[in-house]
Amino acid sequence: MFHWKKLGKAFTPQDVAERPWLKEFAQAPATLVLDDVVRVYFSCRPPADSNGQYVSYSAWVDLDRGDLFKVRQVAEQPILSLGGLGEFDEFGTYPVSVTREGDTVRAYYAGWTRCESVPFNVAIGCAESSDGGKTFRKMGTGPVLSYTTDEPFVLSGPKVRRFNGQWQLFYIAGSKWKRVDGRAEPVYKIRMATSVDGIHWHKVNRDLIESRIEEDEAQASPDVFYANGKYHMFFCYRYSSHYRGKQNGYRIGYASSIDMVNWVRDDSKAGIDVSEQGWDAEMISYPHVFELDGKTYMAYLGDQVGRYGFGLAVLEGKLE
Repeated sequence: MFHWKKLGKAFTPQDVAERPWLKEFAQAPATLVLDDVVRVYFSCRPPADSNGQYVSYSAWVDLDRGDLFKVRQVAEQPILSLGGLGEFDEFGTYPVSVTREGDTVRAYYAGWTRCESVPFNVAIGCAESSDGGKTFRKMGTGPVLSYTTDEPFVLSGPKVRRFNGQWQLFYIAGSKWKRVDGRAEPVYKIRMATSVDGIHWHKVNRDLIESRIEEDEAQASPDVFYANGKYHMFFCYRYSSHYRGKQNGYRIGYASSIDMVNWVRDDSKAGIDVSEQGWDAEMISYPHVFELDGKTYMAYLGDQVGRYGFGLAVLEGKLE
């Protein structure tokens, strides 16, 4: 079992001034460890337009490597521009996952567009940075992972990893839309694709994590790392309806595997839950685990799926 000690909220977007495109939310944290800072990528939103419609951008905050609660710098501009007319990322980028390849930093991101019968659709794009991960250039106007006959909509939540000389992309794929109180709500499950070059992907085409709380359980943010002879996955899950409050809201789950395809779920080992009070008392979600200077940390979201920022927890004891 894991034991995570919560350290508190590390970043609050409402504290950032003079960036109208970064008004609220710091969703889906993902890290890039640099010499003197930990760069945390996240997704944010400006105010809604006159019709109440949002767009989303992706940015980064640099946290001091010696004191992760000291903000050193925040991106002056979004790391990616929104897509052009009719493109898959016309209205937003969320979430983002990065990896360093030599002097290049590569980002995989979910780009979304608005729809008529349902609120949105999502596919996964790729971009590269030559300035250390400050800004990124898209590899093309289309996605690298999109809908297929087996995965018909909502491909999102990319988490890129490199194991055994191969690229792995853990992501979520929509399985259905449900009408709940007149609103279309998506149901999505965790899946994986592999690649030899990070561009052309072979999908496993199966759900990796069994549902536990209900058949239509929605799962997201599959974060995988290797330790002590097996793969560990932290992820988040929620009910398919009325999930915007405490009762049915997001929680963090855990699963393990020896081959990355067959996973054994045991949420009792996750070692982290909502707090009794405070910024993460209703829900916790979108876990991201990273190692830094001999310690293992988890970045995660609190209430309203990160509207007021992300927090940090540190692993106590050793990985089992």
